[in-house]
Order: sequence, then structure tokens, then C-alpha cells
Amino acid sequence: MAIKIGDQVPDGVLTEFIETETDSCAVGPNQFQVSEMVKGKKIALFAVPGAFTPTCSAKHLPGYVELAEQMHKHGVDEIWCVAVNDAFVMGAWGRDQGVAGRVRMLADGSAAWVRALGLDADFSARGMGVRSQRFSAVLEDGVVKHLNVEQAGKFDVSDAATLLKQLS
Repeated sequence: MAIKIGDQVPDGVLTEFIETETDSCAVGPNQFQVSEMVKGKKIALFAVPGAFTPTCSAKHLPGYVELAEQMHKHGVDEIWCVAVNDAFVMGAWGRDQGVAGRVRMLADGSAAWVRALGLDADFSARGMGVRSQRFSAVLEDGVVKHLNVEQAGKFDVSDAATLLKQLS
């Protein structure tokens, strides 16, 4: 069953490729607990079927990069892009798209978290295996405040402009 508005997101582990070492993060893939990541934060989350795919690269991710500053003005602490890819791919895609710290590129390599959300999709017929449905959400302290799930093959409701209107 898919998550819905008012639900707490399930805990899980997402992985992020860290470009610059800090006291708390080494260079390379670092794992993060979702329950800790959402604590006390307002998150603009969007998920895509795959990094470097046409709609995801031409429209979905660029929209969030472009509107990141406006989202922050509406109280968003972080913007997350989640895909069922590994952290190396997500890091490379972020560099390719010039996210430059505006969007956290989070890998759900085995689809465990999107499956727990009930928003996984089977693209095996296209040779892609289990992936995420295309969706967006606003999370406040881990609670779903807005949720926009696309119909298969569509890009109508999970774009950055729609989420920004919901934040207003």
C-alpha cells in the first residue's frame, strides 16, 4: 500500500556520494538513516525512475535546481532527488546536471526505501528492473504534507513548479 498525506515516511537507508570530505562525511558513498535526515526538517522530495534518463535529465531534475532558491524561501531545508541507482551514478548525474549542493542526490540502490513507501515500479520489461515511480512530496519532520504521484509515462504533477505552488 502506498504512503499517503499524513503518514510518517518509513525509515530506511539512502546513500549519497560526498565530493568533499567533512568531519562527519568521508569522500565517496556515505549512508544516511532517513529517520535522522528528516528530523526537524522540511524536505522537498522528488523521485525519478532513473538517473540520466530523458525526462529526468531534461525536465525533472533541472526544474528543482532552477527553483531551489525559491523553495528555500518557503521554508524548505533540503531538496532530495531519489532514484534506484547506486551512489556513484547519482553523484555523476549531479555533477553532470550542475546541482552544486542545491539538490541532494540520494541513491536507493536496491529500491528498499521506495518499496517501503509503496511507490516502486517494475520496469523489467524495459530492462531496468525495479525502480521508483515518478513522484514528489513535501515532508515536514518526516510526515507527508503533499504528495504528487505521476501516472505511468507522465510528467504532469511532480515537477518543481507544482511543488513550489504547494509550498506557497
